[in-house]
Amino acid sequence: MKESELGDFEEVKEETKTEEQELDEQGVLIRIKLPRKGELLGRVMQRLGGNRMDVKATDGKSRNCRVPGRFKRRFWLRPGDIVIIVPWPDDNDKGDIIFQYSKNAIYQLRKRGFLNNLSDEF
Repeated sequence: MKESELGDFEEVKEETKTEEQELDEQGVLIRIKLPRKGELLGRVMQRLGGNRMDVKATDGKSRNCRVPGRFKRRFWLRPGDIVIIVPWPDDNDKGDIIFQYSKNAIYQLRKRGFLNNLSDEF
């Protein structure tokens, strides 16, 4: 067959690695959700009752955060868990918890240095 019979083909280029993708030691692709603009990483310091938690964020502030209704059944938060929070626009001392990290994701965040600002003490 001639090349003209097959038609035009585009060369497929390999995708570049994004900031949240990394290969581990075995060559397996690891994807971790990272905070976007306006979001912060935080550590749950204390449960305050109901759906409220005291969360220490990476900016050094301690915020009174709540779990919105759509996430109540999805999250089971304990002191020491790493979460993503969104501070309220009108009150910077409060916020919403929108994501909870698994143990493996926490390991990857520590390895990359995202949790250097959070202390392990309670």
